[in-house]
Amino acid sequence: MKKRSIATLTAGLAVAPLLAAGVPGQRAVAADSGADDSSPPTESTLLRGVDLETVTIPELQARMQHGSLTSSELTLSYLRRIKAIDPKINAVLRTSPTALRQAVASDVRHRLGNVRGPLDGIPVLLKDNVNTSDMPTTAGSLALAGSPPDTDADLVRRLRAAGAVILGKANMSEWANFRAAKPTSGWSAVGGQTNNPYVLDRNPCGSSSGSAAALAASLAQVAIGTETDGSIVCPAGMNGVVGHKPSLGLVSQSGVVPISAEQDTAGPMARNVIDTAITLSVLSGHDAARADGAFGLTDAATRPGGLRGKRIGLWRLPSLGAEVDALMTRTAAQLRAAGAQVVEVTPPYQDRLAELEFPALLSEFHRDIDAYLSTRNGPHDLAELIEFNRTHPAERTCFAGQELFEQALVAPSTTDPRYRAMRAELKDLSRRSIDETMAAHDLDAIASPANPPAWTTDCARGDNDVIPSSTPAAVAGYPSLSVPAGFVGELPVGLLLMAGDHQDAELLSLGAAVEQRLDAWRAPRYLPSVTSDDTR
Repeated sequence: MKKRSIATLTAGLAVAPLLAAGVPGQRAVAADSGADDSSPPTESTLLRGVDLETVTIPELQARMQHGSLTSSELTLSYLRRIKAIDPKINAVLRTSPTALRQAVASDVRHRLGNVRGPLDGIPVLLKDNVNTSDMPTTAGSLALAGSPPDTDADLVRRLRAAGAVILGKANMSEWANFRAAKPTSGWSAVGGQTNNPYVLDRNPCGSSSGSAAALAASLAQVAIGTETDGSIVCPAGMNGVVGHKPSLGLVSQSGVVPISAEQDTAGPMARNVIDTAITLSVLSGHDAARADGAFGLTDAATRPGGLRGKRIGLWRLPSLGAEVDALMTRTAAQLRAAGAQVVEVTPPYQDRLAELEFPALLSEFHRDIDAYLSTRNGPHDLAELIEFNRTHPAERTCFAGQELFEQALVAPSTTDPRYRAMRAELKDLSRRSIDETMAAHDLDAIASPANPPAWTTDCARGDNDVIPSSTPAAVAGYPSLSVPAGFVGELPVGLLLMAGDHQDAELLSLGAAVEQRLDAWRAPRYLPSVTSDDTR
């Protein structure tokens, strides 16, 4: 009986005018749109008095509960922003043709009092390595640009069950930056180059480039990224948003294009910590039915005094430059002024981790990508994928090579004792690097810069050197969280927080308190360029 009443209400809603109101098609915008990069975006961030740049999910749900806002209005507003603004940043590959229908269904549930939780009616973008049965899933590669996967990824099923509106797919660094020796983050053969919304000729970092850039431009309320090492927290930092890499295994990786089962995880990204925590609750199945659903995040974390007595170890990483180091000094002073104790630390074993991680990932990638490709139409294994790239020139317009693919093809098998010894040592040393540092100083978390200022995008040069701060937590399978720390000129820098195994709730609570104290977020201005001798 209840299903029939929902169907009746759905039929009675004015769906057609919404669907005719300018919803983008499968490709959100054309890469050669001809947009004038000197003109600022004009689409308003205001919707019924709600500022999309700063509103949180709980505030949106309160308005939808009271009838002053609908999911249809919210979704349509984001679709219009994508159409107006995405030509500048090229972050959204495609929008879902059913997005507004999903929103209408959520409006019905709100009217009937059958809300499924805090994500019901909230528009979410997915990185394009997350399987969706109703849209292509390409990992940025033309090799997967044919028919969609047969089924949704597990995390997508969770989002749909929670009532989230799957808004579309975000561009990414092709194959999650695991193809070329000198990749250019944010570029894929399917989607072209994603730009940093703060300064358009600067890089968005990778590989969750489109997810982070779209959030910075307020093109969705939340987004899903994935990380093997740095691919959530670096784009979050470089685009001035929040990104959480969960503890390994907390979020199912089934149906996500892999690099390594030993390190891969999907995770939430948003413009604030509360939305990030709510999304993690749904992705992980943790307290998703609660009214706030915020993965253990309590009101106390965001009240004044939330940092009092907390002990934070600051890993400065001066190699990221004097301006970033000065920002870390100011950040430490702000945290101390709020009652936190900040001590300087240097986690051990970093050189050995850097020596071992890449060879281990090569072996794991060969194993895991072969298993994934066997489920898709297109190349059936890594050898066929390498041949596809050799015979398709469009795959070589920015990622000129595929050296990592070729090395993975001949890497030791994951049954080889040499590989097993590498992964065992990596697991041991990465966990000890965090555990020993935290125990020695009685820390609640370790903090470091999440990123340098964004470098200029240059296909011929490729990315700058890898940022090392993400590696200990990524290899250990421990949680990490990037929150906005401030700016170097016009370019955002994030503060990366790391904690022990499955301390995600504690880390998010600390991150919420840090976020409130630093208050470092500001909207992008879409500047064409900035004058600077530092292209890092």
